[in-house]
Amino acid sequence: MSFSKCSLQDWSFSTIIAGFVAVLVGYTSAAAIVFQAYQSAGASLEQIGSWFTMLGFGMGLTTMGLSLYYKTPILTAWSTPGAALLVTSMPGISINDAIGVFVFANGLIFLAGVTGLFARLMRYIPQALSAAMLGGILLRFGLDAFASLQTNLALAGSMCVVYLFAKRFIARYAVILSLAVGLAIAALQGDIASHGQTLHFAAPVLIAPHFSWSTMIGIGLPFFIVTMASQNAPGIATLQASGYKVQVSILIAVIALVTLILAPFGVYSIGIAAITAAMCMGKDVHPDPKKCYTAAVAAGGFYLLAGLLGGSIGSLFTALPAPLIHTIAGLALLGTISGSLFRALSEEKQRDAAIITFLITASGIQLFGVGSAFWGLIGGVITHAIVSFSFKSSQKNQQKISNSAP
Repeated sequence: MSFSKCSLQDWSFSTIIAGFVAVLVGYTSAAAIVFQAYQSAGASLEQIGSWFTMLGFGMGLTTMGLSLYYKTPILTAWSTPGAALLVTSMPGISINDAIGVFVFANGLIFLAGVTGLFARLMRYIPQALSAAMLGGILLRFGLDAFASLQTNLALAGSMCVVYLFAKRFIARYAVILSLAVGLAIAALQGDIASHGQTLHFAAPVLIAPHFSWSTMIGIGLPFFIVTMASQNAPGIATLQASGYKVQVSILIAVIALVTLILAPFGVYSIGIAAITAAMCMGKDVHPDPKKCYTAAVAAGGFYLLAGLLGGSIGSLFTALPAPLIHTIAGLALLGTISGSLFRALSEEKQRDAAIITFLITASGIQLFGVGSAFWGLIGGVITHAIVSFSFKSSQKNQQKISNSAP
């Protein structure tokens, strides 16, 4: 493994296009959610631009560096589920507390990678409960998407119809096409505030973190779990399913360390990509799987370009009508919401615990200053422990009866 082995012969037009599409899909499908997360953290428009700049640089450097070193298409990305959790959990806390959450959660991810506890740690939390917590966090986005039909039927309705037809024929571009139609209709309605919108670079802004037990436990811990279970775990699975063998612990540790260093500059999360990474793999990208890594390297370059224009992203979203942002965010998360509910409820023995986790998380309750995601997980774990204990006890009693029978 060496940077020097990279050859121009490994590159092709298809790999560059694959890298571009991966970044385009990542930004168009999730940037609206990340923007809402940063808004809920109390960041100003200038700070949001700066944070998007550092996110682009962080994802670009980790994607290019790891892909070149391992000669493997390792694409990194922000955590969309993590951003969704921040949207629902951050309102009411200071921006310094928000940075403290970023540092705390990514510090936990780094420790999980360094110590090799990643896989073992996730075994302690049933997959159904993690999926149910994620479903509860994302429920609001799905509801907001269809609530937009009431405020702007033409805009939201057209986006939904285009999304459904695109899913039927060209599923990969469903979100992009839906966004394009939404932008066109919003422009025709005169709802896009285009005055003063310019492309510009936003200088990094260092913000001191502040740590409090309520935010670390109520937001940081669920954020850590969601990022590991819903971002890094699927990302590793995608690599392995495509036949790429990677050193999981080292990969997690390196990415987490970079994120930890950049967290005071507003980088809330960088993890291993799954869906967009899959776009940089396969025979349609390059007939030789060993050369698909160049698609990820190209994606890293486009990430860096997006970082240079990060200062424009915040002002772009403030120029768009709220129904458009809510609709595109909800449509982009439909697959994640349905997948989460399927995993949460598919196993009958864990169904009661999963539905309790889902309902508590979706309720948005705040107890002792701690958010609903944490209490949803606690409620699910308690339910799972009680139900599993009862189930095991009944099994033992039945076995005793059968053994004592003549």
